[in-house]
Amino acid sequence: MIISASRRTDIPNYYSEWFYNRIKEGFVYVRNPRNVHQVSRIDLSKDVVDIIVFWTKNPEPMFARLDELAAYHYCFQFTLTGYGKDIERNIPHKKEKMIPVFRELASRIGKQKVVWRYDPILFAKKYTPEYHLRAFRAIAEALKGYTEKCVISFVDLYACNRKNMEAIGSYSLDGAGLQEFAKEISRIAGQNGMKVGSCAENIDLGFCGIEHNCCIDKEWIENIIGCRIKAGKDKNQRPECGCMESVEIGAYDTCRSGCIYCYANRGACRAVHCATDRAADRVAHGNQERVMDNCGGYDPASPILCGRITAEDKISIRRGKSLKEEQLSLLQ
Repeated sequence: MIISASRRTDIPNYYSEWFYNRIKEGFVYVRNPRNVHQVSRIDLSKDVVDIIVFWTKNPEPMFARLDELAAYHYCFQFTLTGYGKDIERNIPHKKEKMIPVFRELASRIGKQKVVWRYDPILFAKKYTPEYHLRAFRAIAEALKGYTEKCVISFVDLYACNRKNMEAIGSYSLDGAGLQEFAKEISRIAGQNGMKVGSCAENIDLGFCGIEHNCCIDKEWIENIIGCRIKAGKDKNQRPECGCMESVEIGAYDTCRSGCIYCYANRGACRAVHCATDRAADRVAHGNQERVMDNCGGYDPASPILCGRITAEDKISIRRGKSLKEEQLSLLQ
């Protein structure tokens, strides 16, 4: 079983104590986002968990207790972009703080276990293609020797972030402009010892040296754990996503990073709207309050993230099993 921690929120940054408690106790409860009273009990024992994939913008809060994961295989999808606090509001300074954190993580666990994500890429008046190329080059040069792979994607519009994208004048890049941009991204990455893959994109950038990427990639996981695995495509993700099946343990509307492009945090998608758009602003305000309420319910000792089990909840045991094919071990 592959554990995803998490596409829905930044567990390493905000909920590392809760996560370590869950590892210690050996299980976690997860609500079904489509049916809030349907709860799954997921086994986190090392016998069934093949690997844990962390998704984060800041894993530093986990560093002091990484030894508690010694019995597990794990890896990181580490998002590090060139945006300022107008886009990623609560992320520490990239050059002064986050690049050193990335390098420390890779030094401790190995560069093959840390993927750099420069995503999502959005174009706006401030964040032009030229801006992104300068930022991408600066980060790539700083991370040279600390990772082998970079993943990019272009911002997707959802009901929760559309207003924000409109407010900053976001626009799409296509045709020759997109091709030149992608080629330069690939060239810069190559100069710094990295391969580039795209995340859940319809467009084919293979001719630019950027292949369709599976973030939870079979070959990557097998190389980390030293064993072949048998796993199918994750049916819970978008059709464009090629990731292998995994089990999510996070919760929506619990991330405090405040990124305006966020899809997992409807409450974080609050920008400065037009003064006449009062209905939209009220909705956004309500969403922000929901995130604050959820985060206020955080209890590191609770078996469920940012909440408690109630009498109305129906708990079912989700049977997990290892995906390893031991007879095909890569170490033999």
